[in-house]
Amino acid sequence: MASAEPSREGEPGHEAEPGRERDSWAQLGPVVRREPALKLLNPVSGLEPLTWSDDHRLSVSTTGSVSVMDLVPDLRSSVPDLVLHRTHIPLHQPPCELQVGPEDKVKKVKEKLEKCSDPTIRQPFLVDRIINPQSGALQGVKYTSWSPLGCDLNGRCLLACLTLDCRLTIHSSHKRLQWTQLLDLTELYGEMLKARNYSVENSDVPQPSLDDPDELQRRYRMQMPVRMEWSSLCNTQQVQSNNAYKDIGTVLLAVLMENGDLVVWQFRLPMQGKGSVVSCNTIKSGVSSPSVLAWWEYEHGGRKMSGLIVGSSVGPVKILPVNLKAVKGYFTLRQPVVLWQETDQIPVHNIKCVSLFHPHQKCNCSLVVAARGSYVFWCLLLISKAGLNVHNSHVTGLHSMPIMSISTSRNGGSIFTCSMDGAVKKLTPVFTDMAVVFKQEEIALPEGVAGQRIHGISVSPNGAYLALVSTEGLINGFHPVNRSYQVQFVTLKTPDEAAAELLESQLQNLYRQTDLLDLVRWRVLKDRCIPPFLQDELDDKVHTTGSTYLWRFKLFLLRILYQSMQKAPTEALWKPSHQDSKVFVGEEEAGGAPAEEAEQGEVSQVAETSGLEELREKKAKGEFSEEQVNEITAWIEEVESHLTREHMKRVLGEVYLHTLITENTCIPTKGLCDFLSNDPTNEDRAAKVLIGHIMNKMNKQTFPEHCNLCKEILPFTDRKQAACSNGHIWLRCARSFQVCQGVSYRRCLLQDSVASEPRPEDPDWVKKILQGPCTFCDSPLL
Repeated sequence: MASAEPSREGEPGHEAEPGRERDSWAQLGPVVRREPALKLLNPVSGLEPLTWSDDHRLSVSTTGSVSVMDLVPDLRSSVPDLVLHRTHIPLHQPPCELQVGPEDKVKKVKEKLEKCSDPTIRQPFLVDRIINPQSGALQGVKYTSWSPLGCDLNGRCLLACLTLDCRLTIHSSHKRLQWTQLLDLTELYGEMLKARNYSVENSDVPQPSLDDPDELQRRYRMQMPVRMEWSSLCNTQQVQSNNAYKDIGTVLLAVLMENGDLVVWQFRLPMQGKGSVVSCNTIKSGVSSPSVLAWWEYEHGGRKMSGLIVGSSVGPVKILPVNLKAVKGYFTLRQPVVLWQETDQIPVHNIKCVSLFHPHQKCNCSLVVAARGSYVFWCLLLISKAGLNVHNSHVTGLHSMPIMSISTSRNGGSIFTCSMDGAVKKLTPVFTDMAVVFKQEEIALPEGVAGQRIHGISVSPNGAYLALVSTEGLINGFHPVNRSYQVQFVTLKTPDEAAAELLESQLQNLYRQTDLLDLVRWRVLKDRCIPPFLQDELDDKVHTTGSTYLWRFKLFLLRILYQSMQKAPTEALWKPSHQDSKVFVGEEEAGGAPAEEAEQGEVSQVAETSGLEELREKKAKGEFSEEQVNEITAWIEEVESHLTREHMKRVLGEVYLHTLITENTCIPTKGLCDFLSNDPTNEDRAAKVLIGHIMNKMNKQTFPEHCNLCKEILPFTDRKQAACSNGHIWLRCARSFQVCQGVSYRRCLLQDSVASEPRPEDPDWVKKILQGPCTFCDSPLL
């Protein structure tokens, strides 16, 4: 097969000096501001207002809603700026009111507290805006947390949202730009507590009277979440009716309450509502004044351990064991592990846990970092033959003000911190024989970001971008009267570094590396050519390994290059034309014709004198000829055909394995076999053998598809669409290659291909094929 490599002759990146372009990108450096900066409609709220998900969505906590920004490497845009799809999740109205007992009794005790003569009892009640919402209900989002990939119906992330009035909800975007609330965990947990008389251990134990102010406060504090965090995906074994075990995918959500209780929810995947709740357990942590929560997950020797890291607003940090019953492959700690025991009144704001490989000990280890005031507390956890080793200390001298936000990169374990004065620092762990030291580096923020007041930061999943939510700093030494909040993006890697990571990626999935793809897209659109080193290395790897992931990467680059060839419209398409087609008679009689002739003469003279300059300007702009555009289009079609044929072979393999007789199970088996057999460029012997076995199994039966409108046969002559003899045209499913004749069908996130909806009567193996990602860009089908 010929190499899918476009001709480089005539491309601006190859006409000019190659070193000049590379130098221009090198001069920019790794930290560059990207446009656009997105303005927020409301001020930010919460201690950690920014959270970046594994599926490249950024949530921003504000006083009015959760603003969600979806990063999309658009294949149909020639603008090199970031493409962000914005949505929002509005807050509930009216505010949440926690249920702590009968309404008449609660009202009576509140009136008693309001009229109490003791100021030590009355004042705390009046200023508490949860127990006494009449003093003014809190408005805003306190914290958001993204689940891992694979939790909703489309295999994407769920969003847990905690508002300042203590409402904890879980949301899903099963449609492209629409959010749906799946669960209200505050309501569910309140019903559970009410059923057991607001007792955690035993409902038979008599509880104090609600007239006691301490009892009222206890019932409130046991329902007031402080933080919540998702675990990674895990499997549980479920016994079937035939006594066989079946693995069920589950995920855990740990919720830290103000009284120190840990509520661990277990959900069956994909999550669809109350029926997905498997269990809900409450654990006593014994931590006074809890402030922050994080999951600790450690793998050693093929065994997985799990626990919950709880920090306190007075200083201590410890790991609590979590007994994961019936969870496959997980073990638990025997007793809590204290990471920091000093009650030094320095609050713990944020905790991150990073899994790393210890180069000296040759084993996995966990690095726990926490923001404590202006310091960074770190703890290295390492399992050896002697047991669990704990090494801890503090990184001092980073910031002159308390740390506002902390974020970690999944690759390399880099830690980013920021303070309110706009300083952003990067910590890189360097291992010694037993412990770890940190290389400190200040991030020099570009113009437009430097000098602003920063409220939070978050690093993209693969470390390509740093998102910052900021406001204006001091203006002439004074604070501004009105502040405008905006989210800005700066790069942490160069496009060349992103391209190198994509070539050597272990994920083998373009969608999960969207942030790196966007950096490469940025360079291709700016230079209007694929970087030569990337094109050469990619072409070599494609033909030596034959990896479909690399073929998809090549297809992405070719499509972006094609977009860079398109001429951008000079005016917006929606704007009316301002050309005047009418001529007034008076102007024509007054000598309009000579003036027009004179103007034409001037234009022709300018054209004659500046013709060479115009040609040079076109060449500098990199305008492509029609032959070059057609050549790139042909390469795109060839790469798409290669990926389609590879997927056809996988589909036929599933058909051969799962059917005794290849009957029409919504897959046009005969059409696929004929399409592959009639392809002159297909010389795959394994495919020919597979087609031969399938044709023998079919025993000359064809099972043709029929048009729903006229019942005529739909021939399989095109991989993208089918047309009957009466001219009715239908699109083909990119997953099963069946004709999509339903009312609705799905499209991938980049609108690259279409797929039909799984039907209830389809067998499991067919549903598995239909639920896969797009064969061209790896993005989910929504």
